Amino acid sequence: MITPRPLERRVDIGPVSLMVYEWPGEGPAILLAHATSFHARCWDQVVAHLPGRRCIAFDQRGHGLSDKPAPPYRWRAFAEDLVALGRALELRGAVGVGHSLGGYATALAAALDPALFAALLLVDPVIFPPHVYGQSLDELHFAARRRNEWDSPEAMYERFRHRPPFSRWKPEVLRDYCQRGLVPAPGGAGYVLACPPTIEAAIYVSASEESIYPELATIQAPTVVLRGHPHVLNTIDDMSASPTAPDLAAHFRHGRDVELLNHSHFIPMETPTLVAGYIRDLLPA
Repeated sequence: MITPRPLERRVDIGPVSLMVYEWPGEGPAILLAHATSFHARCWDQVVAHLPGRRCIAFDQRGHGLSDKPAPPYRWRAFAEDLVALGRALELRGAVGVGHSLGGYATALAAALDPALFAALLLVDPVIFPPHVYGQSLDELHFAARRRNEWDSPEAMYERFRHRPPFSRWKPEVLRDYCQRGLVPAPGGAGYVLACPPTIEAAIYVSASEESIYPELATIQAPTVVLRGHPHVLNTIDDMSASPTAPDLAAHFRHGRDVELLNHSHFIPMETPTLVAGYIRDLLPA
């Protein structure tokens, strides 16, 4: 399915400037927040299944074409960015959709600004069981060793398309990921990752520092939590298993849990049609 070309603009939200993509349409805005090391255009295939709807996706700080401040990267800052962006765009009563890190940010943003979202779809959000919080990793995360230099987006696609977890993705999603996941190398030859490995690693290191469970309990918006399979490849460098607390939905005032055992953590990449369907269900009739 061909996704219409979005409008592009930068939005300054104080400490950082974010790259924002908007597909004009009717009804309440659908605000889409991506995962760690991904970018806004990973949502293209989901948006393609929401024709005529106003959809907004953005590159989070450290990602894509948005500003990349030096580490540390605190997870609360991603939620604060989301609130600031919503206010800059004058959004109220939007449908908040977040995957992984984006799910954490969307949920906390809903607590920080209750008027921002009328409903939430949290797609395998990185919100751990409560007992995990209050700690940070001291060692360097393996993401810091991720390959950074590439000849082209096509070379990246060919490298990944037969390898898990990417081999489970829809090919068109993987192409979107590779096409926008690289930026021209500073030296002028080839490309580098749009989310530098040092930043990706810094984000993972701080993932369990701060619990947001007290804030989650204040959220009034109807919330659907999609969870992938808790066990996938069981290798140290595989991020496919679901990180979401199994009882997360119960911590929202109006939460609903949906377990998708046939899918990994990368639900929007494997089945954008399914994710779009859950978004439509949250839109007013």
